[in-house]
Amino acid sequence: MDNRCHCSGNVDRLSNPILFNILSQMDNSKPRQNSLNYNSIPHRCNCELRRTVCLKRPSEICKEASAVLVKTIQFMKNLPAFNQMPPNDQFSLLKSCWAPLFILGLAQEHVDFEVMDTPADSMLKKILLNRKESPGMEREQPTMAGVSKLKSCLKKFWSLDLSPKEYAYLKGTMIFNPDVPDLKAALFVEGLQQEAQHALSEVVQLLHPGDQERFARILLTASMLQSITPSLISELFFRPVIGQTDLMELLVDMLFCR
Repeated sequence: MDNRCHCSGNVDRLSNPILFNILSQMDNSKPRQNSLNYNSIPHRCNCELRRTVCLKRPSEICKEASAVLVKTIQFMKNLPAFNQMPPNDQFSLLKSCWAPLFILGLAQEHVDFEVMDTPADSMLKKILLNRKESPGMEREQPTMAGVSKLKSCLKKFWSLDLSPKEYAYLKGTMIFNPDVPDLKAALFVEGLQQEAQHALSEVVQLLHPGDQERFARILLTASMLQSITPSLISELFFRPVIGQTDLMELLVDMLFCR
């Protein structure tokens, strides 16, 4: 699929004539000192996949997402093998796997959600009020393309209808990733991942003895998790709750608070 932007100038004019006129006047004038840098304002694209979106029911969905996140971190904390590793390795693995684990949690808890277009006046307000963007405002915003990828991944997991044990061992394969850079206990982590994969294979054979391809389908579906960026997860589900706070700092506090 061609995800390139095909929006034309005419479409922009019709969709937001006030904004277009403001930008046109500024483009035709000479740059002035201390003027707003319009190039720093994200392009609000009318393409279906590239338009920015937000949760339709943020108060309800963010609450469910927060509960899933707490369960995700608690799952990691309750793994004896994880607690045996050096703190730096724990941090590196957390940074690598929290988003895939969270998505697995959404799938396991059957958390469904809908999105809507980001309010269109936000960019116009920045121009009219001549406000400079803070570093927190420059974060990558969720797009329909990213959300569609996430929802497609969730639907595939729901179609597999994994058991609690299948989810648990699959999470183990995601946590213990020996490919994470600079692990001091890389060999130990690799062994744990192999154990988790073997346990997953055994439970799949036990629960679905007639389905010889199920294990491969689970791993193939799990590979989709890496294509969903942590920034999409944090901005879509947690930014409305935590504001400018760094989500990673919160995750570290949750993990190392014994």
